[in-house]
Amino acid sequence: MTNKSIHLNSPFLLKPYGKNYLWGGRRLNDDFAKGIDMFPLAETWECSTHPDGLSTISGGVHDGDTLAEVLRCHPEYLGTRHQKKGELPILIKFIDAKEDLSVQVHPDDAYAMEHENGSLGKTEFWYVLDAAEDAKLVYGLSRKVEAETLKRSIEQGNVEKYLQKVPIKKDDVFYIKAGTIHAIGGGALIAEVQESSNLTYRMYDYDRVDTQGKKRELHIDKALEVADLKGNMPPGQILRVLKFKPGCATEFLCRCKYFQVERMLVNTERLREMVSFCTTALSFQVLLCTNGCGTIFYGAHEAIHFFKGDCIFIPSDSVTIKIHGKAQFLKVSC
Repeated sequence: MTNKSIHLNSPFLLKPYGKNYLWGGRRLNDDFAKGIDMFPLAETWECSTHPDGLSTISGGVHDGDTLAEVLRCHPEYLGTRHQKKGELPILIKFIDAKEDLSVQVHPDDAYAMEHENGSLGKTEFWYVLDAAEDAKLVYGLSRKVEAETLKRSIEQGNVEKYLQKVPIKKDDVFYIKAGTIHAIGGGALIAEVQESSNLTYRMYDYDRVDTQGKKRELHIDKALEVADLKGNMPPGQILRVLKFKPGCATEFLCRCKYFQVERMLVNTERLREMVSFCTTALSFQVLLCTNGCGTIFYGAHEAIHFFKGDCIFIPSDSVTIKIHGKAQFLKVSC
């Protein structure tokens, strides 16, 4: 990392890392102007220090450095709640599911610690940015199934009869606890907030082959060890209450022990004052712009212009931030 001694607890724009999984499409470039020369472009890891996909800083004193490098040099950016570990506890993505994702499950922290070299498990949250009229997702099992029965159905290719499929629409939210069998269906555009982990146990992949004509690896035994096989209630949508103040409205979408997600709607077009806030010493925050554009002002004369699809990291105990524009964000804190 370049020696850049002058720094403030100021926001900075992140540049994502792209993933070309076979089920992806074009929307992350088309809708969010990511400019990533990759097809299919299935995921963009917007805020990530995970070694499988590092986001980098765009602009400012840390320009060109990875977020992981910056946080190693400045663990105070994480806040007192997280700087002892010195690692970013979350990972934020956009997902373009042109086709169905594999049916999969993630382990919890305890299982991952024991069986995956001390890795974190993976609990995640989905916010549906857009969905085709017939889009669905898999959320758990429709009824209780014994592990041997489920394994046999996977091997025979008829496991889908046990899966609970849920219609989805734009603006839906889903909390996917570790151990929940799940899959995003084709036609969905998703923003995901998760633990900083890339552990996925693939149970079933529709017998698809990759560009080399090979089937992707399955992890059936591990998946069955960690999966909840009791059967799940269909997920309902939470009661959401908008709280208003001049130029801004917010609503809680998810709160768990790993992260908190709010939706923030900013509109200062008719105001002389801007929306302002700062982080506490406890933790950082991340703003993921899901629509609109505007400007973040901070410090004496500093500014970041943001657009739909941009991701902004705000260090803990930050300088006061003022937002002008018309935009929607997912505001993530830990």
